[in-house]
Amino acid sequence: MKNLIAAALLGTCALASAAPGAAPTPPWQSIGRPATPAEVKAWDIDVRADFTGLPKGRGSVALGEQVWEARCASCHGSFGESNEVFTPIVGGTTEADIKSGRVAALSNGSVPQRTTLMKAAHLSTLWDYINRAMPWNAPKTLTADEVYAVTAHILNLGGVVPADFVLSDENIASVQKLLPNRNGLVRQQGMWETKGKPDVANTACMKDCPVDGKVTSSLPDFARNAHGNLAEQNRPLGGLRGADTTRPAPAAPVAAAGSARAQTGGAGAGAAAAKAPIRSAGSDAQALLNKNGCTGCHAISNKILGPSFRDIAAKYRDRADKEAYLAAKIRNGGSGAWGSVPMPPQTQLKEADAKAISQWLAGGAQ
Repeated sequence: MKNLIAAALLGTCALASAAPGAAPTPPWQSIGRPATPAEVKAWDIDVRADFTGLPKGRGSVALGEQVWEARCASCHGSFGESNEVFTPIVGGTTEADIKSGRVAALSNGSVPQRTTLMKAAHLSTLWDYINRAMPWNAPKTLTADEVYAVTAHILNLGGVVPADFVLSDENIASVQKLLPNRNGLVRQQGMWETKGKPDVANTACMKDCPVDGKVTSSLPDFARNAHGNLAEQNRPLGGLRGADTTRPAPAAPVAAAGSARAQTGGAGAGAAAAKAPIRSAGSDAQALLNKNGCTGCHAISNKILGPSFRDIAAKYRDRADKEAYLAAKIRNGGSGAWGSVPMPPQTQLKEADAKAISQWLAGGAQ
């Protein structure tokens, strides 16, 4: 009994002594909420090197060829050779590489440009990237079976698997043993090894650091907008990046604080400013441009990868069937009308949505 009373008194004293000096609750503790299991599951889609996280499924080389021609070939070519924008997927590997697991061309320099199959050491990397990021204009729209099929098609183009092969979650580990560069992964010890001496010997400034930094290199003004406004070249998913290169570079470095986004030329600010006309216009057609990634290749008034929307409107202004023609081009894609870079088919667009965009283009893209 005495022990219980003593314990109670000690607890009371501890509470009394802790209360006056207790740290205040940080203000950010009341912001947001814990992620639900469903939300975590939606993000947790990566596939590890040991194939942890790989979903069940199967896809044949034949199906992969069909998906490739419909969704991939416009950027990567029918045989993985790609175009002037994207690097080749297939090439540079030999039967000897498949046997040894090391791509000889990476060492002897016999192939001028490294392809995806030359570099990939893990088949999971290829599967995971296709699953999360492809097609470029509509990422995460392929089914698991289609990803298996496309991966199988790429492997077949590289001579890794035969034309009648069916890739699945059950046999993918065995196919990993045939990957041309499976033994070519290099781990630089200074980067991977965390024990012993560090790979740098610099002393970081941690107190009273100078605020006036010196710029030692910069992009010359004539080259700032050489590839179009970077702020308008954003994919529809993820954060906005890229300075507004149609405007002069900021005189001082953009701070990391949130207010810096409002500064001229800042990465977030430039992108938001360039996107604002499309987002704020209120037009159904312009909302569809953002939703379907059209602004990744096309801007309102200047060329990026493809022509500007206003250049398209001007070219077909006098065509009698311009609305129907443009709607068909949007849905089916094509090449040659505006240069060598092809327009991928936008098969994810409903006919009504394609018609809304074509009507907006036919009206002058205003």
